[in-house]
Amino acid sequence: MTTPAPGDHAPLLAVTRLTKTYRGAPALDDLTLSLDAGHIVGLLGPNGSGKTTLLKILAGVLADWTGDVSIAGHRPGHATKGFVSYLPSVDFLDPALTCQAAIDLYDRFFADFDAAKARRMVDFFRLPADKTLKEMSKGMGEKLQIALVMSRRSRVYLLDEPISGVDPAARDYILQGILSEFDPDALLLMSTHLIADIEPIIDHALFLADGRLLMSGDADDLRAEHGMSLDALFRKEYR
Repeated sequence: MTTPAPGDHAPLLAVTRLTKTYRGAPALDDLTLSLDAGHIVGLLGPNGSGKTTLLKILAGVLADWTGDVSIAGHRPGHATKGFVSYLPSVDFLDPALTCQAAIDLYDRFFADFDAAKARRMVDFFRLPADKTLKEMSKGMGEKLQIALVMSRRSRVYLLDEPISGVDPAARDYILQGILSEFDPDALLLMSTHLIADIEPIIDHALFLADGRLLMSGDADDLRAEHGMSLDALFRKEYR
């Protein structure tokens, strides 16, 4: 096997001069970033900073943008849906589904879905087996969606505000579920404005402001450089 020469390494996710506008106003403005596999990344910024727009583009569900985006060498779309697992910020399951029915649905739809892992996560979250989504609380429904998305054997996981809709006591529990059996060679990109909650689990941070990359880097390096936590840095930069 030939050893790659210096500079031959290509990032798993590469974004170059990405711009997306809505009614003439930029949601993403000339955004450039790259991320390697093996990281849990916090996509940080206030509402309206472009986090959701970026994740939708990476998930291949949003078009009409300019620039270059590559995930494992492919433009987001049909070619990437087989190895990119996406959790949107809105409910996406039929409220008539039970946990097992939702697992069966995902098992039929995604070739990389691990039904046994999904059942373990459902048990971990203590979700009721005999209730439909419409009979569950909002928090229970969100836990089921997380269990389904994280049970795909994907290369990239995109989670849009996975803990924003639950009470503080449940956030740590959900983050534990997200990390359970997480493939260390995968890339997980999680958007949130709840920095203090996810800071203990992320190893890289991307700060967005007005659709631009304000700051990025290794989480420990950023803390050392600025002499404060990521949460304190967030409050300082966005106040």
